[in-house]
Amino acid sequence: MAINRVTKVVEGRKESFVRRAGGGGRSVGGGGGHGAGKAKEVPQAIRKAIESAKKNLIKVNLTQTSIPHLVLGRYGAGKVLLKPAPEGTGVIAGGAVRAVMTSVGIQNVLTKSIGTTNPHNVIKATFAALRSLKSRESVACDAWQVDAGDLVEYRVPNRVPRSGV
Repeated sequence: MAINRVTKVVEGRKESFVRRAGGGGRSVGGGGGHGAGKAKEVPQAIRKAIESAKKNLIKVNLTQTSIPHLVLGRYGAGKVLLKPAPEGTGVIAGGAVRAVMTSVGIQNVLTKSIGTTNPHNVIKATFAALRSLKSRESVACDAWQVDAGDLVEYRVPNRVPRSGV
């Protein structure tokens, strides 16, 4: 997602480090992870970041190509608002959030990053929001205050309209 060059001065000489924040890693059915790696060479730093991202994989509840409901993720001073969008909208997001949405597999979403612009905190706030997403069934159960098992078994009876009313 981002490659930053970091220099460290030790006893009058400079040692260069390259750091990669974020990382891909797509799980089956929508999901991803984030990680960071540090090394003296760029390829090694990328490899370390991807290994770290694979250790932090999460499963994301999706509704076809979008998210099931509005959610706000927080990490440090960063807040990220994710809002479901209709088909054909695309990913309306900036920088780090866009990279996370595309790596996770979300195609239609509206986002707003609030607070810090530090990409590390924005990525972590985005993953906090994705972690707190619920499935459509659990959102419906919460709204009706029923168990998921009752939702499947219950059938609406056929109603016959009353005549003469």
